[in-house]
Amino acid sequence: MATHLIQGRTVGMPVRVRDAEICGAFYPVRADAARAVIAYSGLDVAEVLPGKAVCVLLFVDYRDGDLDAYHEFGMAFLVRPPGVSGPMKAADLARAGVFVHWLPVDQQFTLEAGRTLWGFPKEMADIELRLGSPYKRCVLRKDGRLVLDMLVRPGVPVPGATVVKPLEAYTHREGVTRRVPWSARARRARIRPGGALIRLGNHPIAKELSELGLPKRALFSMNVARAEMLFGAAREA
Repeated sequence: MATHLIQGRTVGMPVRVRDAEICGAFYPVRADAARAVIAYSGLDVAEVLPGKAVCVLLFVDYRDGDLDAYHEFGMAFLVRPPGVSGPMKAADLARAGVFVHWLPVDQQFTLEAGRTLWGFPKEMADIELRLGSPYKRCVLRKDGRLVLDMLVRPGVPVPGATVVKPLEAYTHREGVTRRVPWSARARRARIRPGGALIRLGNHPIAKELSELGLPKRALFSMNVARAEMLFGAAREA
């Protein structure tokens, strides 16, 4: 088993998350604007409709895992697998990946581990999560400026526990694009069309989201009250 030394602690692979709550929404955005945002990665967005890409916004309460307890917010895009070009058919979308563009957290250990192990674009931020009611809320501030205030409404329960076959995850750091293998098991999941509200602040990331066309109606939103995850060793894509 591969191991890494992070801040004097040994972290083995795969990294396990034993308990987390995940909330998020998938938004249709302008493909040309999304393509410009992630151009630095060398990847291209997957167009789900002509001229339309998908931006994913997530907030996560990691309650128990190998990288300790922390809060996280994620901004990502559905992308074509490396080397795939030309028009994508509906069947090809099953092979789409998710490129993690921005991933603020509120604890230093997971920040260093995420950057070192996988190249995740983790930054320190103030992430306030309000998860005690059916309405899930995240207030995200960076450098004292509001990035966004996001609310996810309750959806329809998905029966039973679900083993999720996630999309391939990609990162880019210091000129290297990496593929991160991961898997998840979801319990007490809910999903609904639309279902998310966003208020943008005055931070540069808020401006980036605005240029993508947000706020707007989400394609769908979801909440997983109990999630378990495994993250494997990253490889160059």
